[in-house]
Amino acid sequence: MAALGVLGGILFLIIGAIQIYAGFIGIEYHLGEVWAWGAIALAFVVRIILPLTIGTFFAAMDVWGWPWYGALAFAAPGLLFVLPALITAAIGTLSNRTE
Repeated sequence: MAALGVLGGILFLIIGAIQIYAGFIGIEYHLGEVWAWGAIALAFVVRIILPLTIGTFFAAMDVWGWPWYGALAFAAPGLLFVLPALITAAIGTLSNRTE
């Protein structure tokens, strides 16, 4: 079971490195190399990753030619878990209304 956790951690790091690379490519494509390096510095020094996430989305969509929904799932995979939770919470709230 520990080996599965180690493999999951390594996979998580590889996906993170790919997303950083894609963010760099996307920002470089639209704004230039200086801004891309600035986004990398911002992510590692100040821990602000929003520019890299946006760059990842645009790299997948504009550079690699993915459809917008695939690019969104690649750039922000957490949304795949948040959206069903939001829908479930909304349905639960609406079904428990007493009028």
